[in-house]
Amino acid sequence: MESMKKPWSFVLLGGLVAGTFDITYACTFWAIKRGVLPTRVFQSVASGVLGDSSFTGGWRSATLGLVLHYFIATSMAVTYYLFARKWSDLWQRPWVYGPLYGVLLYGIMNYIVVPLSAANPGSRNLVWVLLSVAVHACLSATPIALFARRAVLAAQSA
Repeated sequence: MESMKKPWSFVLLGGLVAGTFDITYACTFWAIKRGVLPTRVFQSVASGVLGDSSFTGGWRSATLGLVLHYFIATSMAVTYYLFARKWSDLWQRPWVYGPLYGVLLYGIMNYIVVPLSAANPGSRNLVWVLLSVAVHACLSATPIALFARRAVLAAQSA
């Protein structure tokens, strides 16, 4: 049983790292650009479930947004790991497939998930979009791929 826990700890850590880099980027960008507080950024995530009422929900909706954000990031890490177990190139070449996964995730989140949610459309500010794609590619999905590699190797050595 102990040998099964180790790979999953790497996967969960990958989600945590990816989620932290991504939310730190979002909070920093909007604080610099418009003086937006982190609670508002977290509420914007929660608005996917709560709609505009998220922005009047105070810390409760902000906390929900942060929890949802990390749930999504962890789900992305789990998905990558599950595919990497079946397709060895994903874990053998994380520096190639991690960034590609990040671009795919950006597209899925912004062109499928957000439009299907209760959230308002995201910003189309060119700097925001370009940096967001880069952050998804380099700071979110690449750590996911690197931790998935560690997880696959840990599972193989168990």
